[in-house]
Amino acid sequence: MIIPKLHYIAQGETKKELLENIQKACTSGAELVELRMENASENKVLKVAKEAIKITEHFQTRLIISGHYKIAKEIKADGVHLEKTDVAPTVVRKHLYPWQSIGGTANTLADCENLLDEEIDYITLGPFRETSTKVDLGPVLGLKGYTAITDILKTPIPIIGFGGITTEDITDILQTGISGVAVSEAITQNFDSIKTFNQLLKASSTEEQRHTFE
Repeated sequence: MIIPKLHYIAQGETKKELLENIQKACTSGAELVELRMENASENKVLKVAKEAIKITEHFQTRLIISGHYKIAKEIKADGVHLEKTDVAPTVVRKHLYPWQSIGGTANTLADCENLLDEEIDYITLGPFRETSTKVDLGPVLGLKGYTAITDILKTPIPIIGFGGITTEDITDILQTGISGVAVSEAITQNFDSIKTFNQLLKASSTEEQRHTFE
């Protein structure tokens, strides 16, 4: 299962705005969109998810649902992303189709090791820096934190950085062993930045492959 290097975490104050932003991201070349609606009811998330998957399927973009694994299964989304407070990945796996991916959020080396034991498909690690879009994330990791964790982990599982990341950070972040990024704010402010993110992330992929097979 190949996990795209760029994840757009969709933003929007209303259902309309959220779906418009997903459409803009898909039009601009996003390969993966994550639908995260914190504090929304399951019914509300389901309604938006049903609309969102129509958009993402049209553009052949992957759709990941945050937290609501039953919704992910019902609408046949590409996968589910689990926060630390969500149900354990091993439990969720039993409810999903075999082809659906599971990602998990980590802040520490111990978090990462726990997730690897749970056989997830990718880890999102952060926050890279302070961010207003999510609260209670734990200590900011920065480049030093990323390097410290990836040096010890040495896993083939993709590790995706998140937390206030911009295009200017990509080159440095990739040198730490992080394989991709999840972005919300920088993309929502400028959907054209998706092309720049993709170019910067793909520029590193040949080096990364060589490094993997050593």
